Amino acid sequence: MMMKIYTILFFLFAFCAAVQAQEPDLIEALKKEETPARSHVTNAFKSSRVINNHSIEFLGKDVLDVRFLHRFGTVNSGAENLFGLDQANTRIGFDYGLSKRLMVGVGRSSVGKELDGFIKYRPIWQSNDAGGSPVTIVLVSGMTLSTAPWAFPDRKNYFHSRLAFYHELIIGRKFTDAFSLQINPTLVHRNLVPGANDHNNTFAMGIGSRLKLTKRTAFMLDYQPVISGRQAGTKDMLAVGFDIETGGHVFQLHFTNATGMNEKAFTTNTVDDFWKGDIRFGFNLSRVFTVGKKKGSSL
Repeated sequence: MMMKIYTILFFLFAFCAAVQAQEPDLIEALKKEETPARSHVTNAFKSSRVINNHSIEFLGKDVLDVRFLHRFGTVNSGAENLFGLDQANTRIGFDYGLSKRLMVGVGRSSVGKELDGFIKYRPIWQSNDAGGSPVTIVLVSGMTLSTAPWAFPDRKNYFHSRLAFYHELIIGRKFTDAFSLQINPTLVHRNLVPGANDHNNTFAMGIGSRLKLTKRTAFMLDYQPVISGRQAGTKDMLAVGFDIETGGHVFQLHFTNATGMNEKAFTTNTVDDFWKGDIRFGFNLSRVFTVGKKKGSSL
């Protein structure tokens, strides 16, 4: 009986040794049959935002993007307000790349004293290789939290009433080195709305575009028409401007009718009419830092 067991063990050991001896050749053969790494299209936009909306671009892994957003008052407010420059609304944000396909971000806006956060994922990435996708598809989900005092403090208020949520599907393509276009269907849900006739859910169909003018300058368009669930008295967000690259900075100068600087705010709370001159000058300043350990560096 013991001899049979030893015999079986011997043959098992011999079989494993033979497999192990052939393993390097097998691995090399598999490597040769591997599909070459696909080359993906980059720089459809020069920032992870068009102007207000998310773009199809991502930060690299371990890259931190510190973003300063500034919106002045309306230009048609007159010389007494220095054509809007006497007024200011701001947002500061911190976006971080977890990988080439995944990033997260948080921020705080003076408008509504809102905190916001998001997660952004790219399941499909445009590639010009044979069999590659002709478009990039991006998913974004975010949440906002209002920290402003309650409008009616004497009634019973609930924490969840401060919350709002948004979800986006972004489909975009870099057509040429000079021109990129994307659409971004967006759903915004607010737990609390101002009036009984206002909708908790608002659906919009965003459009973003970039037209390269020079090596470091591009014209930008960012439009967010509301399709359903519009709050009474609100208008569609529209922003036009210029991207200017300066080393590690991307500097955006633009004109917009939106005061809010997160998806919930500029989709549901834009009250100024761009075509009637209710236009605000603003800028976005983006500064990126690599915070992770560089490949090949030692401790």
